[in-house]
Amino acid sequence: MTDSKNKQYSAAIIATISSVPFIMVLGNSMLIPVLPKMKSVMSLSQFQCGLIITAFSIPAGLALILAGPLSDRYGRKTVITPSLILYGIGGLLAGLSALFIAKPYYYILGSRFVQGLAAAGTAPVAMSLVGDLFQGDQRSGVLGLLEAANGLGKVASPILGAAAALVAWYFPFFVYGVLSLPAAVAIWLLIGNPGKTDKDTGLAQYFKNVLEVFATKGKGLSATYLAGAVILFLLFGLLFFYSDTLETSYKIFGFKKGLILAIPVLIMSVTSFITGKLIKNKVGLMKTLTWLGLTLGGLGLLSLGLVNTSWYLFIAVSIVGLGNGLALPSLNYLITSSTTDERRGMVTSTYGGVRFFGVALGPPLFGMGLEWSKTGLFCLAGILGIIAAIVVYLLVQPQKLVAQG
Repeated sequence: MTDSKNKQYSAAIIATISSVPFIMVLGNSMLIPVLPKMKSVMSLSQFQCGLIITAFSIPAGLALILAGPLSDRYGRKTVITPSLILYGIGGLLAGLSALFIAKPYYYILGSRFVQGLAAAGTAPVAMSLVGDLFQGDQRSGVLGLLEAANGLGKVASPILGAAAALVAWYFPFFVYGVLSLPAAVAIWLLIGNPGKTDKDTGLAQYFKNVLEVFATKGKGLSATYLAGAVILFLLFGLLFFYSDTLETSYKIFGFKKGLILAIPVLIMSVTSFITGKLIKNKVGLMKTLTWLGLTLGGLGLLSLGLVNTSWYLFIAVSIVGLGNGLALPSLNYLITSSTTDERRGMVTSTYGGVRFFGVALGPPLFGMGLEWSKTGLFCLAGILGIIAAIVVYLLVQPQKLVAQG
């Protein structure tokens, strides 16, 4: 095979893998601009509305306990492909519930639960797949692309969700099936099955091997897990507030609202892409960008609690997006490179799990916090981001965290 064909094949593989986090992030982000409409149509409270996000993210976080070991044992695409198919089916069930059932709220929650279970086997396992297929500078670049694809999904999702909702408020649910099923076929046909280990290795030995990783690198891994959870908690809580405010305070609806929601997330996506290109395998720089990004995001949230002017909201959200774009690609590299191929699935899936829990808790807790005090909520949120930055600064020793060889 010529070098040109090798490059084309690698590009096809990277594009296929990158489609997985893009599709997965639609699971929540695409519904953000539609939540106020759902709230109105189904007569929901702010907390009930937030549970539409939580019903997806909690089961995803829990199911990752199994997705990682399964991908280590049976291979990455053996987990990713059926997960994408089930993910699409869950979306179709939610849409059909809204179409044919008079009071569909609890049926939608159940369908979202199914989607969440399936999501556990998508993006976090794709991170492990990148760790298996790529090394060194190329790995950091591709992981940056994955985070950029995740961010691009967040950019496209409010526009896509708002556009689909022009047909009907439940139409975004059908989009999941349209996108995820072709991606499942592409994963199955284009990519081998790395991560597959010797099936004669007992589960007890497998978990013993994984526990050895946490025993030697527990502080650093725990700090990076905390950072990932805090970033996603603050981001989705803030987007939930931002979407609702655009409608209630500024009377901006539909497709226009989707475009406005997309701008700060585009900043995060572009920053993630650039960061992935810059960090290469400079693990010291990764630590710096992680705590710096968390600090920047924390200050953005803190300022939102202190500055009470309408025009500042967009600036604060953009600052948080910029901070997230600095931190997330660095975190991804540190975690996927912290262990060897045969243990990577468990380590990255645990990281994916805490990220999902962050997403799950953001909207409902921000909804409750806003009923208490907007100023108090954003001051506490900003302080949480800064505390996470301090934890990373003190506990992450990148040269010890990243596996050698």
